[in-house]
Amino acid sequence: MRALLALAALALGSLRAPAQGTQKSAPPEKAGAQASLTQKESAAPKDAALAKEIGDQRAAGETYLPDADQFIFGDHSITEKTSVDGPVAVAHGNLDVYGTIRGDAITLDGDIRVHRGGRVTGDAWAAGGTVMIEGGVIEGQKRAFSTHFPATARTPSRPLTTLETIKLTIGWFAILMIIGLGVMIFADGNLDGVVLSLERGFGKAFWIGLAGQVLMLPALVVFTVALAITVIGALLIPFAVVAYVIAVAGLVTLGFLAVARLTGVAFTSDRGTTSPRGVHLRALFMGLFAYLALWLGAAIFTSTPVVGSILRAAAIAVTWVATTVGLGAAITSRAGTVRSGKPQSLAADELSWQTPTPVTGVAASTRRVASTR
Repeated sequence: MRALLALAALALGSLRAPAQGTQKSAPPEKAGAQASLTQKESAAPKDAALAKEIGDQRAAGETYLPDADQFIFGDHSITEKTSVDGPVAVAHGNLDVYGTIRGDAITLDGDIRVHRGGRVTGDAWAAGGTVMIEGGVIEGQKRAFSTHFPATARTPSRPLTTLETIKLTIGWFAILMIIGLGVMIFADGNLDGVVLSLERGFGKAFWIGLAGQVLMLPALVVFTVALAITVIGALLIPFAVVAYVIAVAGLVTLGFLAVARLTGVAFTSDRGTTSPRGVHLRALFMGLFAYLALWLGAAIFTSTPVVGSILRAAAIAVTWVATTVGLGAAITSRAGTVRSGKPQSLAADELSWQTPTPVTGVAASTRRVASTR
């Protein structure tokens, strides 16, 4: 009886085991379909990102890139004695060619290396990489360039606030004041010559300055062409252009400082100042401050479009006239080195040797003359 029960138990156990096994295992067709579906789902984000990157490149003008489904992710190599049809496209990896590619070779964020025995019958394009020939042959064009994307959503530049505009204006005033001090120290005679030229012909200086502005660029072109005639002159063209620009900027600055000093004379006096240089320095400071006041008024009303525009236009017009007149005076006086007459101070110095008397004015002199025995 016990033997019969044992045999029955063994039979039931053998029947349950296959049933359980069939429940756990799945058909091979369903398993393969699930695996391929999982791979497609994992590759979908990569393909979408690559498609967007290719679209950006094409929008930037690189229309030769193939579609995203033709790219291979990661490093890829064409083995020796192997021939494949192109295009062979690799994304985010390097392409090593030991065999033959019948067509184009393309990489996106990777290098193309054609080794000894390798051949590319088409073009080799490396976007974000380089094209290197290490003993191989590329029959088509070779091009390597950095990846770039079109700036479609550029943020517009923020306009300056009122405080920033005021700071900028004061900064320019400080720079001009420093330059004026340097001119007063190292080129005071040149500044006096330009001021003297302004005093003798304001209208003439304006028209000469206007002509100088019009002929400034043509003069540079003629000067450059004249230098290009000879070999040595052609080599000196870059240095000559820089020197020309510096000379023009120096004339404009010197002329404007002279106009500012002459303008400041109307607001200053020589009281409390013993030296002529002190008077000139005070006049220069007051003249620059007068032009600063125009620009400060325009800066204060930056937030008011109508008033600010009117004040800015007035400041530009006044500054342009002053610059034009100063440039003409600087050209006429050759940067203050040529003076058509003598200032009153020099004339007074020539008459200082005479000894005035209260009765007849100038009755005697103390000038020493050579005597003969």
